[in-house]
Amino acid sequence: MNKIWKFFQYGYLMVAFICLVEGVMRWHSDRNRSYFFIGFAIFITLVFFFKRHFRKKVQKRNEQNKH
Repeated sequence: MNKIWKFFQYGYLMVAFICLVEGVMRWHSDRNRSYFFIGFAIFITLVFFFKRHFRKKVQKRNEQNKH
């Protein structure tokens, strides 16, 4: 199960990258939508780091409980 979560965790980075590219591509045509995509990319990146930190914390606690 933990391997599945690791896989989905990197999905957040893929979504953030797609939003960042979309925001840069729309920069000259639609500035408001560009801000939205770039802001969403930043938010998703922060979610990635939070989830990774939390998953590692839980994993470490589970390893300590096994011994």
